Amino acid sequence: MKKVLLAAALMSAGVIAHAQSSVTLYGRLDMGVAYMNGIGAGGGTGPATHGTSQVQLESGYWGTSLWGMKGVEDIGGGNKVLFHLEGSFSTANGSLGSAGSLWNRWATIGMANDQFGTLLLGRMLFISNGIWDFDPFGQSNWSSASMVRGRNWPQSSNNISYQSPNWYGFDMYGQYAFSNATSWNGNGTTPQGREAGLQLTYTSSLFQIRGLYDEIRNPLNGQLGGAYDPTSVNSGNTGQGVFAYSRDYMAMVNVFLGAFKIQGGYEAIRSSGMNPGIIGQPTTLDHEWGGVTWQMTPAAALIGAVYHVNANNGGGNATMYTIGGSYNLSKRTLLDIQAATVQNSKTANFGLNANNFGTSAATGNPLPGHSQTGVYAGIQHSF
Repeated sequence: MKKVLLAAALMSAGVIAHAQSSVTLYGRLDMGVAYMNGIGAGGGTGPATHGTSQVQLESGYWGTSLWGMKGVEDIGGGNKVLFHLEGSFSTANGSLGSAGSLWNRWATIGMANDQFGTLLLGRMLFISNGIWDFDPFGQSNWSSASMVRGRNWPQSSNNISYQSPNWYGFDMYGQYAFSNATSWNGNGTTPQGREAGLQLTYTSSLFQIRGLYDEIRNPLNGQLGGAYDPTSVNSGNTGQGVFAYSRDYMAMVNVFLGAFKIQGGYEAIRSSGMNPGIIGQPTTLDHEWGGVTWQMTPAAALIGAVYHVNANNGGGNATMYTIGGSYNLSKRTLLDIQAATVQNSKTANFGLNANNFGTSAATGNPLPGHSQTGVYAGIQHSF
C-alpha cells in the first residue's frame, strides 16, 4: 500500500510541475514589393552620373520575418526558469537570416524573480535595439537604422543581461557580452569584441523617456573603430568604422496624446578616430529624428517621420522623409505601405536601406550627392 501511495504522489507531483510550465511557439511572416531608384552607378550599364532602379519581392521590410519559442517553468517562491529561442528568415526564398545559424536573434536561458528582475545568458538582440520603442517606424527597413547603416540593430553573443522590475515607473536594463578572446576586449581570435550597454527608462500615462549607452568593440583589436576596407564593401559585412565599432549615446521620448503618439530622439555615435585621413569614413555621427503616429481607427494607423544624420570627416549629411501606415485585417494580419526619400549632401551617399559603404549597384546606395526614393507595400501575419 505504501508503494502505491508513493507512486501516486510522484505522479501527482509530475502533473503539478507540468501544469506550472509552458512553452509558446510563435512567428511572423512579412512580405511585400519594393521599388527603389537612384541605386549606385547603374551596375555598369549607364553613365556614372545616373543610378538605376529596381523592383523586388522583399521579406522583412515592415518587420523581420521570424519564428521561435519561449518557455517558462515556475519553480516556486516567485522564481521562474526561462528560455528563449528565435531566428530570422526570408519569406522570399526561405533562407536563414544568418547562414548556418538557426537561432541568430535569441538563444537564452535564465531566471526571473517577481521582486528582483530577470537575468538571461546567451545570444540576444543587442541593447541598441532599445531605439525600437521610440522610432515612429519601429526600426522597419526604412527608418532610424538607415541613417546609421545598421548600427542600431545588431545581435550579440556571449551576453549576460539584466532587466529590473518596474519601480514607480522606472526600470533599468543592462547587457555585458564577453569577447571570449585571449584578450579581454578582443584581439582577432574570436568573431566578436567585447560589448556592453545600459538603458534607463521612465514610463507614465502621458510620456516615456529613455536614456541609452552602449559600446561595440572591434574583434580584431578590441578598439572602438576600424579601417574602411574597400575590398569588403560588397562582402555582406554589417558595417565598418564608426558604423560598426563605436560608443552610442541616445536620449529619446514618447508623448501619448490620445489617438496621437509623438516620438523623437537624439543619437551620438563616437569612435576612437582610427584612420581619420580616409575621406568618407566618419569617426562621429549625430543622428536626430522625430515623427507622429495617428491611430485613426482601431485598425488603421498613419505615420510620418523625418530622420537626419551628420557625419564628420567628409561623410556629409543626409535627411530621410517618410510616410506610411498600416491597416489590420485581423488581430494577426495587417497590410502596410511606406514611401520614403533620402536627400544627401555633396559627399554623402546614405540609402533607404541600412547599407554598407560603397557606390556600386550591389550596395544599393546612391552615388554621393544624389537622392534615393522608394515605395513599399506588403502584408504581415503573426502566429
